Amino acid sequence: MGIRLYRAYTPGTRNRSVSEFTEISQTKPEKSLTYSLHRSKGRNNRGIITSRHRGGGHKRLYRQIDFKRNKIGSSAKVATVEYDPNRNARIALLHYKDGEKRYILYPRGLKLGDTIIADVEAPIVIGNSLPLFNMPLGTEVHNIELHPGSGGQLVRAAGTVAQLVAKEGNFVTLRLPSGEVRLISKECWATIGQVGNVDVSNLTLGKAGRTRWLGRRPTVRGVVMNPCDHPHGGGEGRAPIGRSHPVTPWGRPALGQRTRQSKKYSNKLILKRRK
Repeated sequence: MGIRLYRAYTPGTRNRSVSEFTEISQTKPEKSLTYSLHRSKGRNNRGIITSRHRGGGHKRLYRQIDFKRNKIGSSAKVATVEYDPNRNARIALLHYKDGEKRYILYPRGLKLGDTIIADVEAPIVIGNSLPLFNMPLGTEVHNIELHPGSGGQLVRAAGTVAQLVAKEGNFVTLRLPSGEVRLISKECWATIGQVGNVDVSNLTLGKAGRTRWLGRRPTVRGVVMNPCDHPHGGGEGRAPIGRSHPVTPWGRPALGQRTRQSKKYSNKLILKRRK
C-alpha cells in the first residue's frame, strides 16, 4: 500500500493524504456476505446520548468476516482483495472448493490466486490458520483467539502483528502490539502473518469534514465548558482546571489513570503490562 499526497490547492487538501488503494482488486462486495448495519450513533433505546461524539457519517454495508476460520481441512483460493468501511484493514474474499465464499482479514503479502488453509497441521505460510501449539517460536501472527473456539479477538487492526515468544505447559507466551506480554491457551488458533494496510497510521485526514464522514463528531475540552457541564469548567478567562488531577465529565480520574479492574480474573495471565 502507498500513500498519495495532495497539493494545497484548497485549505482542505493542505496536509491531506489518502491511501492509493493499489492492492484493491474489486470495488463491489460479495452480496451474499453483506447486510445493512444499524448504527446507534451513541444513543440508547430511549434516544439518550450514552457515548458522546458519535453520529453522522457515511452509510455502510457490513461485511461478514470469518474470524473463527472453522472450515478445517478445506483449502481456499484468494479471489479478491477489497476495501471494508467498517475497519482500517483490507479484507480478502476466499473461494472454497465446495463453492462457499468467506471474507477474512487481508494479511500483508498475500497475493491473488494464493491457496490458504485452516488446519491443525497447516504449513507455516502467510494466511494459514492453525493452533498456537503447532507454531514455532518467533512466528508472527494475527487474529488470535482469547479462548479456544471463540474466534479471533486480538491483533485485528491494520498493520498489527504479535509474536510467539515461548511455550510452557498449557500456555504460550505472546508479545502483543501494545508491548504487553501475556499467556494464552495453547489450544487457541491464530493466523500467520501481519495484517495488511500497514501505512494507515501515516495517513493525515487534513480537514474536520473527513472525521465527520467517519461518524465522529467534534470533541470540546472541559476547561472551555461551564461548571454545570464539566468539573474543569468555569472561572474567569483562561482559568486552570482547579483540581490537583484531571477528571472525566463524571468526576472519575482521567489522563493516565489505570482503569483495569484490580481483581480481574485474567490479571495472572499478564506477564508484562503495556507501556
